[in-house]
Amino acid sequence: MGVKVFKQLLSGAYVGVVSRWYNIAADLPIALSPPRDPDEGESRIGLLSKILPSALIDQEFTAERWVSIPEEVRDVYRRVGRPTPLFRAEGLERALGVKTRIYYKFEGVLPVGSHKLNTAVAQAYYAKADGAVEVATETGAGQWGMAVSLAAALFGLKAVVFMTRSSYNSKRQRLTFMRTYGAVVYPSPSEVTEAGRRHYRPDHPGSLGIAISEAVEYVLSGERRRYLPGSVMEFVLMHQTVIGLEAVEQLPEEPDVAVACVGGGSNFAGFTYPMIGMRLRGEGFEKTRFVAVESEAAPKLTRGEYKYDFPDAVGVLPMLKMYTLGHDYVPPAIHAAGLRYHGAAPSLSLLKRLGIVEPLAYPQEEVMKAAVLFARSEGVVPAPESAHAIRAVIDLAKKLPDGSVIAFNLSGHGLLDADAYEKFLA
Repeated sequence: MGVKVFKQLLSGAYVGVVSRWYNIAADLPIALSPPRDPDEGESRIGLLSKILPSALIDQEFTAERWVSIPEEVRDVYRRVGRPTPLFRAEGLERALGVKTRIYYKFEGVLPVGSHKLNTAVAQAYYAKADGAVEVATETGAGQWGMAVSLAAALFGLKAVVFMTRSSYNSKRQRLTFMRTYGAVVYPSPSEVTEAGRRHYRPDHPGSLGIAISEAVEYVLSGERRRYLPGSVMEFVLMHQTVIGLEAVEQLPEEPDVAVACVGGGSNFAGFTYPMIGMRLRGEGFEKTRFVAVESEAAPKLTRGEYKYDFPDAVGVLPMLKMYTLGHDYVPPAIHAAGLRYHGAAPSLSLLKRLGIVEPLAYPQEEVMKAAVLFARSEGVVPAPESAHAIRAVIDLAKKLPDGSVIAFNLSGHGLLDADAYEKFLA
């Protein structure tokens, strides 16, 4: 059956705001392994009701293929710019001298400059519905922190963000905008929480695992607070499928390869899961390869172990079955701070295990070269995280037969990553 084909390029096509999120758990050939408590200590699963909005717990474990998007969330989606556009990268094609057709979905047009707002809006809505007055979260490069800060402001909530220290020191513009939206931002590890004090030293670069632990501890230490996770959890991946559901309607042809970068998995899942679901149901995308691109600084899919591990550094949250480098792994400080995470979401890990998803890992230097080439050929400065996908697209385009088609998710712009470009160009 395949993809609906639009007869005009997408600059003239319009796709409405989708009304449902897609849950890949309904179509997986093997059931996801459930979250698990460690052998010793109190139940982490039991803590979830004190940490997360109740609707999100239901969504984490639902077996339903489709979950309705509340009208209040769809209204915000419209206001902030959904649906986002899909473009053909003709400038990049010419620069590479290839006869491969390259398309990209551009999430950088959203107000915070990345895809992160898609789930932040949903989670803030559910937190407000639960009676919360304050939300807390972690952030690496700051895209997620900005998204939560804005979503919280739109729903009248206070936001507290624990930002990995290396990014807190280097991503000053995102820090400023988080505060502009009204958030309180702490460098992590901080002296605000016991988890932070345990790891604190002034030169510690921080990690997403530590920042998660701090945010969860902060939520548990007060009343009417809720924790909003930026990736890894299945409901986060599900909220992001608005990207892929739009892309399925927008793409004028089925791609031979679909590509996206991976930190915890939300960006990759958001773009590819609706396509993978169609493949699993026999409805299209039979020939498409799905390529997940990570940083060599945090190579969980290419070098990690498939096992139960904590998603946070201290072990406050339930253990998840995933590819992991170990929850105490502290990756080096890199430009693509949003990819500095030790594990991958359970569904993404299972899809890699089954051979449906192909992982690749790249070093920072090669990624930034690709970012500059894309900026000079397409006019869009990509986020360093998104540039991992671009690096893979460039390599694939040179190897694939003439007439092949590649689609990728450009998950965010790099206009607030001037520090990364300045260091690379120097």
